[in-house]
Amino acid sequence: MPSAPRKIVFHVPSLLPEDGARRRVEPAATPPAEAPAAAFAEEAGDVRKLATLLEVGQALAGTLNLQASLHGVLEVLERRCGARRGAVTLIEEQSGLLLVEAALGYPRGPGRVRYRVGEGITGGVAQRGTPTVVPHVRDEPAFLHRAVPREERAIEEDVSFLCVPILMEGASAGTLAVEMPFVADPDAERMVKVLRIIAAMVSQAVRIHRLAEGERQRLVEENSQLRQELRERYELSNIVGNSGPMRQVYEQVAQVVGTGATVMIRGESGTGKELIAHALHHSSPRAGKAFVRVNCAALPETLVETELFGHERGAFTGAQARRKGKFEQADGGTLFLDEIGELSPSTQAKLLRVLQGREFERLGGNETVRVDVRLITATNKDLEKALADGTFREDLYYRLNVFTIHVPPLRERKSDVLLLADHFVEKYTRVHQRTIRRISTPAIDMLMAYHWPGNVRELENTIERAVLVADGDVIHGHHLSPTLQTAEASGTVVSRSLGEAVVVFESNLIQDALKSARGNRAKAARLLSTTERILSYKVRRYGIDPRRFKS
Repeated sequence: MPSAPRKIVFHVPSLLPEDGARRRVEPAATPPAEAPAAAFAEEAGDVRKLATLLEVGQALAGTLNLQASLHGVLEVLERRCGARRGAVTLIEEQSGLLLVEAALGYPRGPGRVRYRVGEGITGGVAQRGTPTVVPHVRDEPAFLHRAVPREERAIEEDVSFLCVPILMEGASAGTLAVEMPFVADPDAERMVKVLRIIAAMVSQAVRIHRLAEGERQRLVEENSQLRQELRERYELSNIVGNSGPMRQVYEQVAQVVGTGATVMIRGESGTGKELIAHALHHSSPRAGKAFVRVNCAALPETLVETELFGHERGAFTGAQARRKGKFEQADGGTLFLDEIGELSPSTQAKLLRVLQGREFERLGGNETVRVDVRLITATNKDLEKALADGTFREDLYYRLNVFTIHVPPLRERKSDVLLLADHFVEKYTRVHQRTIRRISTPAIDMLMAYHWPGNVRELENTIERAVLVADGDVIHGHHLSPTLQTAEASGTVVSRSLGEAVVVFESNLIQDALKSARGNRAKAARLLSTTERILSYKVRRYGIDPRRFKS
């Protein structure tokens, strides 16, 4: 039979050398038979050290609270190494002082203890970045005795003080110190090596904590800034329009914005119902909480319940974890149900049950979830007709129709068309990095003459297209959408004669010049490189009224 392979024992040094250099691990032959007890004792010591380091690592990784994890490290040193007292200090970035982050065995004072770097034994270790061992604390004149008075120590048994620096990126960031029953030189040296390894682990934990805290603070500031930008963006004062119908909308919003009442916003598609809903939320006491929008028309019948109310893990195939629904996401804030008239009868019944008690159960669960949600709905449907047809529940209608805001269509607020057009020109000039300065007078006439079946949304799309296709710094009639083009306004009808086309083109040029000159004929004539007499003749010929361009 083949002989058994020779057993090789690897002797792994458990501690780094004092200078921090790495030692090469060499295989060692089987220890001599005459010294098995010494070998076993050394191996047992290494196991204890590894177990200590393992517990220290678990303490540092067991919680996100830095002070709690550092206190856990000190408890490991107390349990494993016999430490009587211990403390971890870190240099405070603002003041540059050593601040005690965690302490064990010391009496608690009214505030957190601080040291100047270089002050006492601890401050000296932090300043030099090298370990220090005080064999007899009560006999050391440089020891401050700040935590425990010298008189109390005089009656204690003799203890040693061991302090090592916590190094971070080559510089001292704090200290790790313990008090133990008197430790002789060889044991003190071994203990210092253990403490230096633990200090290195603490250093990494502190560094990670500071990075995480810095990232958290950045996210908090960014979140606050974004909320402020949202508030400014959706303030009621930012809604464009000063026509009579819009002033009535502003009055209605002002009446209900500070309350928690349920609001129903009604109006044709594209009138800006969602903008009103945003303004109601961001100007209300709930502005600091979530605004959650749900498009009811896009909710599949099979997923309505889980989308609105959430589900528990295992509620159905593929439900790998608990999921919050829209109602829970909006807790404390506002839930905006857009296109509420598109809900199916079964979904209407489920929604009514939640509105009555503001509580529900997640799909697949028995736990009752209570929420504090302000409800805003919007629809472009004739709900009264839906009630008569039986497609919308009457009880749900009365639950939702507490305070109604009617948003007028654009054709009923023609005086706002030019304001909106200028607003969208400015917006998309900035977005697409163009240099559009104004809209020509004929193009304005086309915008004012159009009936806008798509309301503000159609106007916005029309202006964005015009900004993209414009070949200069002025939007002309031929830059607008083909749906706005008419024989009278655009001058692009093929059947028109050359003379008629020249007349329309000349009239448009004169109107643009008068607009730039604010109705001043002499200035307009200079812009067109002609005389005021010729310009006045053509103004009379084409029936142009210069007074309409004065401001």
